[in-house]
Amino acid sequence: MRIDIDSYREIIDTLTRNKSRSFLTGFGVFWGVFMLVALMGGGQGMKEKLYSNFEGFAQNTVIVGAEQTSKPYKGFRKGRRWYMVYKDVDRLKQRVPELDAVAPMLMGRGGTAYYGDQKTSPTMHGSVPEVAKIMEPKIYYGRYLNDVDIKEQRKVCVIGKKIYKDLFKEGGDPCGKKIRVDSTYYEVVGVDYSSGGISIGGRSEERITIPITLMQAVFNRGNAIDIIAATGRPGVIMSKVTPRIRETVARAHYVDPTDEQGVFVFNTELMFQMINNLFKGVNVLIWLVGLGTLFAGAIGVSNIMMVTVKERTTEIGIRRAIGATPKMILSQIISESIVLTLVAGMSGILFAVMILQMLELANTEDGIIETHFQVGFWTAIFCAVVVSTLGVLAGLAPAARAMSIKPVDAMRDE
Repeated sequence: MRIDIDSYREIIDTLTRNKSRSFLTGFGVFWGVFMLVALMGGGQGMKEKLYSNFEGFAQNTVIVGAEQTSKPYKGFRKGRRWYMVYKDVDRLKQRVPELDAVAPMLMGRGGTAYYGDQKTSPTMHGSVPEVAKIMEPKIYYGRYLNDVDIKEQRKVCVIGKKIYKDLFKEGGDPCGKKIRVDSTYYEVVGVDYSSGGISIGGRSEERITIPITLMQAVFNRGNAIDIIAATGRPGVIMSKVTPRIRETVARAHYVDPTDEQGVFVFNTELMFQMINNLFKGVNVLIWLVGLGTLFAGAIGVSNIMMVTVKERTTEIGIRRAIGATPKMILSQIISESIVLTLVAGMSGILFAVMILQMLELANTEDGIIETHFQVGFWTAIFCAVVVSTLGVLAGLAPAARAMSIKPVDAMRDE
């Protein structure tokens, strides 16, 4: 559909003559596009914000813990306290081959940590390198623990973000420096900037992580462990192997395999499925609200164009009388509709992007954007295409009305 320069001038003149109606109609389209883009960006940001509470957690993780038994078993009374041991890790690897990484952990209070004149209160975490596959650390400086640290019981540690900021207020790389926790000195080998709201053994920001073998010796824990975390191999549904995990650990310690309280097994896979289903529903609701508002704006465009065509009945009749073809009339009316919806729609996209950018800046720390609220480039392009399509559809009925006007009827109307 090709229109010359004079036709575009006529379009602008028509929209200018009806600027009050054009403003009201354009505002409807503007608001519809703004709502759609803003809701999509806000929904994405809300989802990312919620997932940040589970930052670093593998979605196919099970966490096994020892609790007070609730059932008697093989002569042992209920209410018995028991503890897992390091050998349970090997048992799970052998009897549940569907598991990938299996990592034991120890937790405990660390008293007070010191560096120079600074001090803070951390939680201590005994860990192994495999934990990085289950709760992925966000290493800001240095590295995580390795196999040599575990084997040689090195007095090294990885500190959380809050511990780093409390002890090293001057900033900079703390790796190689030594901190004191109570009476024991540890060399800092890494800084973990993970900040998930949910974590095993306390918040990762407030944690000092040391080799599990060192923690067993320093805290006199012997061979006991507090938690076993494991991930499944690709394609494994963790809820199907959970009963075997519980049975493997329970039988080794004379606990009833059906005692779900005695052997606590938490499956994160179910939690992430629930969150994903929730946001699928939220996305559907966002599209329904946004598209509904857009269609309402398009109906407004169609109505204003109908009024415009009626007011220009004489003009259209005269143009038909001096040789204007129906195609020319159709092109002008539809073009007016597209210009009106595109200008309003693109303004709505730009305003929504500006608001979302401000939200991102408000969620920035240390130069790192913690939550992204922006929509993707192709999402914005899709919104522009939808607006253009609605502009064409909105102009069809007024264009058909204009083409049906006969020159004689138009002169009589005058």
